[in-house]
This record gives sequence, C-alpha cells and structure tokens, in this order.
Amino acid sequence: MRRVAIICGGLILLPYLLTLAYAIVPPPASALMVLRLFQGTAPQYDWVPMAEISPNLARAVIASEDQRFCMHSGIDWVAVGKVIEADESRGASTITMQTAKNLFLWPGRSYLRKALEVPLAVWIDLIWSKRRLLEVYLNIAEFGEGIYGAQAAARHHFGKDAKNLTRREAALLAAVLPSPLVRDAGKPGRLTNRIASLIQRRMAGIGPYAACVTAG
Repeated sequence: MRRVAIICGGLILLPYLLTLAYAIVPPPASALMVLRLFQGTAPQYDWVPMAEISPNLARAVIASEDQRFCMHSGIDWVAVGKVIEADESRGASTITMQTAKNLFLWPGRSYLRKALEVPLAVWIDLIWSKRRLLEVYLNIAEFGEGIYGAQAAARHHFGKDAKNLTRREAALLAAVLPSPLVRDAGKPGRLTNRIASLIQRRMAGIGPYAACVTAG
C-alpha cells in the first residue's frame, strides 16, 4: 500500500518537475500525442520557436480561446464567475489550463482531471513567461488527426511554414481548436468559415490584450 502511495505521489509530482525543464527545452511529446499514438495515430510534430510562428496565429488563438490570457494567472476567475452565475455547463478553460491538460493529463470531462489541472495551470503560469506558455501551447495543440503544433498544421493545411500564416489562415486554425478531429482548417465547412470570420473580427481589436506575447 505504501509503495502504491509513493508511485501515485511521484506521478502527481512529475508534471511539476517537468514544467521546470520545459521552461527551457521543448517537450519531446505531449500526453495527448502518446494517447493518440496508442489509439493508432502517429503524430506529426515539428517544434518551432515563437519567432517562427506568425503573430497572426497568436492573436487568433487569444481572440478565440482566452481573451484575458495576458491578465490572469492561469485561471480566469472572471470567466469562472460568469459561468457560475449563468448556471452553464460549459467550462472556462484558459490557454494555460489547456496546455496543462494536453501536455500532462488526458482529454474528456472529469472532476479528477480538473482537480489536477487547476493547480498545475497555476504552477505553469508561475514558472513560465506568458510568451513561453503560448509558445508551448501553439507547438502541442491538436489541429487535426495526428497534426500537432503550428508548423505541422501550417504545412498540412496550407502548404507553408507557420511564420507565413495569413490572418485568415490563422483564424481558420484557431476555429478548429475546440474540435480538431471534426473541423478542417484546410477544407473548412460553413460552420468553420463562420467561426473563423468571427475570430478575424475579434482579432482587429485584440492587439493590446495580446501584447504580452506579440510585443517586440
């Protein structure tokens, strides 16, 4: 029983230790990639530094996924409060929380995963800069079946490098993030196009809210 407790404690502690390493070195893979590999899908994953990812994609993702990204500390308590007040079942997941989930945990909804995800997101936000956090997120996010990260997504969907993504292409990639196995950025349907257009409109005014990662 003691051995089991030690093993469980070690597994819980491991992501916190890896966070320190990943502040400097690129993650070799994410938990989601490993899970998909066991399910039979080999990952396309090509890490590129933030300087080689178009600022259009950074703005599109912040506009779509987490408009208060530069302001909160991993958890957007303002969004959480609105969800509670509205008595809605949808979540208030931040980019930081999604990074914690994709990098170290597993998909799906469960109280156990959320209990692990919240403190881990706070820890990640404490250890990493906002720019590093978005850099990791954009490199491990799932943009299609077996497609991980901005570079692989840009190559697969548009035949170009991530640094050359246009505003529209960036908005299309951001539009598929909630459902990357259903939506296709390269061959968008009516819904994906409509969501991408909405994201583009949001991008027009997102500049000050994305300054923590796009400035300089």
